[in-house]
Amino acid sequence: MQPAERGEATVDVKFTELPSALIACKVPQSLFNEGGVKAGFESLFRSFDPAVQFQYFKSFRRARISFSDAPAAAEARLRLHKTDFNGKEMRLYFAQSVHIGSPRLMPPKPDKQFLISPPASPPVGWEQSNDAMPVINYDLLCAISKLGPGEQYELQTATPTTPSVVVHVCEDERGGDASAPDDSDPDEQPRPLRPRIVQTRRPDFGEDQ
Repeated sequence: MQPAERGEATVDVKFTELPSALIACKVPQSLFNEGGVKAGFESLFRSFDPAVQFQYFKSFRRARISFSDAPAAAEARLRLHKTDFNGKEMRLYFAQSVHIGSPRLMPPKPDKQFLISPPASPPVGWEQSNDAMPVINYDLLCAISKLGPGEQYELQTATPTTPSVVVHVCEDERGGDASAPDDSDPDEQPRPLRPRIVQTRRPDFGEDQ
């Protein structure tokens, strides 16, 4: 491997030079179903190490053979690789162990945990932002407050591409000054008459109908 350039993050990766486990590939399917075939398979490796352990992976048609030490695994691989077992050529490979940084599994870094919904924590550098103050046009409010009934105020002048915006102040239907306060009691004011509902006359039916 080439040395890492200055400024780049490096990861401590260690490969064990002498593996103590083998992987048997493309083993016969009967190894997972028949007890006699499994016993014969295990006896081949127990002759090199009585404390050998086996792990079977039926979906991948593989078996892992773990020895007590690396010399026993190397000798078993040298003697049994590409030998015939139950009509199939048995191929053995060393199970290389790789440790990245530490042999223990470390928790993930919390840099991108905010992508989880709901987020466990805010992203790095996130700060609470304050709401912006509303923009109030006091000149417009003052101009509208000075308008009287029947007057108008042009908010925006017309341009070749946009129309003008004009505010028309409605006149008071009661007459008089609309800006004057109404001090009369609401209970003493006359209530408006309700419109009379005129029923629809039924049409006349002739004798022939």
